Amino acid sequence: MNYRHAFHAGNNADVVKHTLLIALLQALQLKPSALTLIDTHAGCGIYDLGGDEAQRTGEAAHGVMRAMADANPLLDDYHAAVQAVNADGELRLYPGSPRFLAQLLREQDALILNEKHPVDANALRGAMRGTGAAVHERDAYEVWLAMLPTRTPRGLVVVDPPYEQTDERERITATLASAHRKWSHGVTAIWYPLKDGGTHLRWKDQLRRLGIPKILAVEHWLYDQYQPGAFNGAGLFFVNPPYAFTQSLPPLLEALRAALAPEEQKGRITMEWVAA
Repeated sequence: MNYRHAFHAGNNADVVKHTLLIALLQALQLKPSALTLIDTHAGCGIYDLGGDEAQRTGEAAHGVMRAMADANPLLDDYHAAVQAVNADGELRLYPGSPRFLAQLLREQDALILNEKHPVDANALRGAMRGTGAAVHERDAYEVWLAMLPTRTPRGLVVVDPPYEQTDERERITATLASAHRKWSHGVTAIWYPLKDGGTHLRWKDQLRRLGIPKILAVEHWLYDQYQPGAFNGAGLFFVNPPYAFTQSLPPLLEALRAALAPEEQKGRITMEWVAA
C-alpha cells in the first residue's frame, strides 16, 4: 500500500503515533545522558491541512480535530506540540514526526533526519531550518544501519515508511536484525498500517523469531470487527521500550481510544508483547 504522509497528515494514525512518540521520548529523557534521535522516513516535516493532498482525503477531521477538541489532560503534551506550529491559534498546519521530536530536544540531544524523496527532502530542509537537525537524502535502510551505534550513550530510531514497496516489511525485518547486532540496547519505533491480517500475523511471527528480547506492539483498530481489504488502523512496534513508557501506556491508550472513537464503532487500542 502507498501511505505518503501528505495525504494522511493529522489522521487518527498520526495522533496515536505522535502521542506515543512524545511519551516514549519523555520516558527516555528521565535519564540525563544524551540521546540521538534518528527518523529514517522523515517526510516533509510539516503539512498544510488545507493543502490539496490533505483535503483530498479529509482524514484530519477524524484525527487531530477530534484529539484537539478532547480535554483529557493526558493529551495536553500532544495538544501543545500541535499548537506550537499554529501560532495564531488556528489549526492550519500539522507537524510531522521530525517537528514533534525537535520540540522535545534537550541541549545534549541530536536529531538526524532522512528523506529519500527529493521533493519531500527539500521541503523537510525548509521545515527544520533553525532546529539544528541534520537532514540526509539517502536510502532509509542504509541510513538506519550507517548511524549505528549512535555517538551518544543512548538513542531512538523511528521507522515510518509509506509501504510503497512490496518488500518493505522484509527490509525492515532484515535491517532490524542487523541493527540489533550492532546496537542491542537501542530503542526503535516502527510504524505500520493494519490492512492484510494474514500478512501482519506472519510479520509478527518473523519478528518474534529474530530473538530480540523485548518487542511491544501497540495497535489502534478503527472497528470492532476486522474489515477485510480495508484500512483497519495502524500500529507501532517498540523495540527495547523503557519501563517508564510501558507503565504509562494503559491510561494513555484509553484516552486516545476515547478521543478518536468513530461515531458508530468504539474501536480499540491494544498492547501486546511480541517478544518479552
